[in-house]
Amino acid sequence: MDENIDNISKKRRIRNVFIFIIGFLALGAIGGGVVLIISPSGELLGLPLSEFKNIPFDSFLIPGIILFSVLGIIPSLLIVALINKPESRLAEQINIFNDMHWSWTYSIYIAFTLIGWIHIELIFLQAEVHWLQSFYMFYAILIIIIALLPQIRKIYSKHNSLER
Repeated sequence: MDENIDNISKKRRIRNVFIFIIGFLALGAIGGGVVLIISPSGELLGLPLSEFKNIPFDSFLIPGIILFSVLGIIPSLLIVALINKPESRLAEQINIFNDMHWSWTYSIYIAFTLIGWIHIELIFLQAEVHWLQSFYMFYAILIIIIALLPQIRKIYSKHNSLER
């Protein structure tokens, strides 16, 4: 009996680390998005638009809104879904892993979205890679690695009835 309680406790700790990592991404994106929305010139970040060669925008307002919503708000909502595991027919429609809860799949989607965001940023910047871009690229890989851990997969498997 104690062994089963320890096992559930370990799973919860790993799940909490997973949720913390997604939460850190969400907070950073919300913060960065708000700063870009408030200061679309990039002045608050010390990031002049002139450094971006092929940017299709005349300010950082649209990228700020995208960053705030796609990599900030969506992961924040995802945290709630990872904790509560709600049913959603709509979310299930684009869940490519039929044996996993849709919230787990969406954590993978968010990681790949972050990788795409960084790639697009690098295309527009066409300059040296900043350490933050490398950090967030590895961060996305970390999200994927943690999501693929057997303990996390077991928690979010549709066949798992141990944890809700």
